[in-house]
Amino acid sequence: MSLITTSRALAEACRRLSQHNFITVDTEFLRETTFWPKLCVVQIASPEEAIAVDALAEGLDLAPFFDLMADPKLTKVFHAARQDIEIIWNLARLVPAPLFDTQVAAMVCGFGDQISYGELVQSIDKVTLDKSSRFTDWSRRPLSEAQVQYAIADVTYLRDIYHYLREKLEATGRLAWLDDEMALLTSSATYEQNPEHAWERFRNRVRRPRDLAVLIELAAWRETEAQSRDIPRGRVLKDDTLMEIVQAAPRTLEELGNLRAFPRGMERSRAGMEILAAIHRGLARDPKTLPKIERERRSGAGGASVELLKVLLRQVSEVHGVASKMIATVEDLEAIALDDRADVPALSGWRREIFGARALELKHGKLALTMERGKVIALEWREMAEDTQR
Repeated sequence: MSLITTSRALAEACRRLSQHNFITVDTEFLRETTFWPKLCVVQIASPEEAIAVDALAEGLDLAPFFDLMADPKLTKVFHAARQDIEIIWNLARLVPAPLFDTQVAAMVCGFGDQISYGELVQSIDKVTLDKSSRFTDWSRRPLSEAQVQYAIADVTYLRDIYHYLREKLEATGRLAWLDDEMALLTSSATYEQNPEHAWERFRNRVRRPRDLAVLIELAAWRETEAQSRDIPRGRVLKDDTLMEIVQAAPRTLEELGNLRAFPRGMERSRAGMEILAAIHRGLARDPKTLPKIERERRSGAGGASVELLKVLLRQVSEVHGVASKMIATVEDLEAIALDDRADVPALSGWRREIFGARALELKHGKLALTMERGKVIALEWREMAEDTQR
């Protein structure tokens, strides 16, 4: 069982791992009862070895692992890296780079939206992973041999997946297509939990400036409280309760306590007083200082344009073998329907080349969509003119 439990063994392993061009990395963690994820196990593999690190081992110093993550000469390969990187950022205030996310790479290579690691292993290595330890409690000790082997499998097959996807991307000239996504994943701003931005989780659920002002203050209070106590946000105040408070905006403790979803008696606690204070801060805010509220855009001609753009997106996705989500989001399509110069990824770089430019042509009647042998095809205006003359 390749389980490391001492600082010395970890330092030696990291020294060996650092001699290679790339390593594959994964983590096992818990966050059901905490705000910050609790790191339990780290798995790392190079082309020559694979190890599991007991992150909860007494006296273990993870500094060599963090040094490995910061090594600029070493490519760190993850699958669906965001949560793993969030843990590393929280513990060491560093983001692993350079980075290669196989889930993102798979989207560019035509494996669909957000394909799982197990599905990639099945598709590329023709192996079905044992999932018996998937929902195990990774914080309990000692770890069983089955748990360790399950954990290590998450980085051993990842080596094959990395080689396969990288070779395919290089052969098709698409390796640079990952740059935007990797830049986002390696930006520290992606992982900063700023209470001032907590309201953005609910940005589509408010329409009135007053509600937005109260939401900004109340969501910030909840975020600060959850972080300081290291408990999930819902343990402080459930989402639906938070939104009920926002919409009712009670002015007194009695009104707060009378809300249907508000926990009975909580208005008499310190939290009740702080919630009321947050409401009053929100009500006192100058509406001119509030962020702009996004309005529904799916109506009239804009809505029809978006539906046509969705069909074009699906067609382009199939032709180029790239997941549609990687090319454009629904928000991108809505923005393009309203503005030819919308500041969205779909109108720049490689996305514009394969989709954005054609989306604008479709919007202005220079491109048409039709069916041929059961498939959607796009016809440019010259082709349409020739068909008409025939």
